[in-house]
This record gives sequence, C-alpha cells and structure tokens, in this order.
Amino acid sequence: MNKYSFIIPVYNRPHEIRELLESMVLLDYQNPFEVVIVEDGSSETAKDVVSEFSDKLTISYFFKNNSGPGDSRNYGMARAKNDYFIILDSDCLLPSTYLATVDNFLSSNYYHCFGGADAAHSSFSPLQKAINYVMTSLLTTGGLRGRKKGIQKFEPRSFNMGISKEAFEATGGFGKIHPGEDPDLSQRILKAGYETTFIPDAFVYHKRRISWSKFYLQVKKFGLVRPILNQWHPSSSKITFWFPSLFVFFVLFSILFALFFNSLFLVPLTLYVCVIFFDSTIKNKSVYIGLLSIIATFIQFFGYGLAFMKSFFFIRVMNKNPQKQFPFLFFK
Repeated sequence: MNKYSFIIPVYNRPHEIRELLESMVLLDYQNPFEVVIVEDGSSETAKDVVSEFSDKLTISYFFKNNSGPGDSRNYGMARAKNDYFIILDSDCLLPSTYLATVDNFLSSNYYHCFGGADAAHSSFSPLQKAINYVMTSLLTTGGLRGRKKGIQKFEPRSFNMGISKEAFEATGGFGKIHPGEDPDLSQRILKAGYETTFIPDAFVYHKRRISWSKFYLQVKKFGLVRPILNQWHPSSSKITFWFPSLFVFFVLFSILFALFFNSLFLVPLTLYVCVIFFDSTIKNKSVYIGLLSIIATFIQFFGYGLAFMKSFFFIRVMNKNPQKQFPFLFFK
C-alpha cells in the first residue's frame, strides 16, 4: 500500500493555504496521509493557519530562507515520512475524490511519476475561468498537455504532480530553473529509467492567482524557458512548441494582407476567434467569460510565442549561456 505525503511550498499566501487545507480535510480517503508545508522565506507566514489544522491533519510545517519553489519542494520531500510525494501549488483546491482516485490508479498501474489536470472551480472569478480555459482547451496550446494519448512520456506540472521517493532520490528532485523546473524533472525522471503517466480523473482546482499582467509574465517566462529545456533535453523538443510563434505571424500577416490587398484575409482569424468565443461561452455558460477567453488567447499566444523566438535566437542560434542570458529564470 502506498503512503502519501503532500508537499506544498508557500510564499506569502496564508489564505490560500487555509482553503487548500480545508479541502484536504474533506478528502474521501480512509488511510492516513501526511501534509508538509514549506514556507519559502515569507514575510506573511502561514504558521498560525497551519496550527489550526494540527488536530485534523497529520501536518508538518517548515520555514526556510527564500530559494524558490523547486528547492522548497526538494526540502519538503527530503523531510517527508512517506514513500510517495504529491506536489501541489498553494493556490489549488482538491476535490474530495482526489486522493482515492490517485491511490486506485497507482495500486493497479504503478508509476514513479504522475501528473493530473487542472480545472476551474465554480467559485473562481470570470478572469480565472477564462485563463483556465485557454490553459487547458484543445483549441489553444493548453490542450497539448493532459491528453490521454501519449501518456507514457507525459510531463507533469508541479501544481499537480506525484513522484516516488525512489525517483526523487535517483534524480535529486527539482533544479534551479523557474518556471520549467517541472518538465526538466520529468525528463530527468525518464532518463533515469522511470516512466511518467497522466491520471485523467486526478484533477485539481487551480486558482491561478493572476491578473492580465501576471498572466502575460507567466506565459512569457514559459516561452523563454522552453528552448532552454529543448537544449537540455533534445528528445523532448516538439514542433507544437512553435505553434504560438506561428500564430503571431498568422495574425500579423492576416492584418497586413487585409490592409493592403483584401479584407478576406481576415476571415480565417475571425473564424478562429469566433470558435474560441462560442466554445468558451458554452463550456463556462457565460458570454462574458467567452469574451475574456478571446483576450486570454491572444495574451497567451503572443506572450509565449514572442518570448520563445527570442530565447530560441539567443540559446540555439547564438549559443548563449542560459543563466547568463536570462538570469531571472534561475534561483541561486
């Protein structure tokens, strides 16, 4: 029987930890599990919040100097007592069936690393729901991960990721890059001879504490780190990583050709925007969220696509050192 330890780094988010722990109390799972909270040098700590749950959960709390989420997860895993670690972001909520779903899957299909999907909770704001839509829809880049096909080499994301103690010790855990520490670890797990998988029903509600500016910065960083990861792990490189960049050219050329030749050149782009609008509107049951999803789609594609091309030029064409070229993507 697997014994689970939840590993949760937190930085100045005590209210998020409260909501996450409240959802853990309601988990429909009969066996004991451990919760490890790692405070990453916060000035606004979650210590008092954690203490409120000491009689409801088997919970450990650690405070350390700020060194980034990857190192904080390693810190927690090194101190966890059980043999399988489940890593969550502090801005997640768990459905009551989460741990039972994971345990049922691993009991019959054991993998040393798994990932799950994220979903929007009914309590999320319209902006959060719109961003969740574009990050997970098959009509945008989000659908490229979390599909049932090709799960043998799935790259779990650290907002919902499981790793065995054995795989953690074999790989040394997360690296210093951020974001991108999770696909980097996934590739090193594969290189160490272990398999990764996707558990379709093991989803979390991921709040994505985001404004438009923060969302743009997030996807921009995703675009910057991908050429670095492709350089480190060539086998992980896919043509699909170029799709956002190609979309940027598609939009620009559609507008230019419409202005100088014929307005019909805008038809394909217009149709795509309409499909996004209607699909999001139907799935979220909100015209407003459908409109926000259009904005989120363009921010995602342009933020990621332009950053990807910039990073590709410096890392792959100019052969620059990633840490020297983009020091803000690495923790010391």
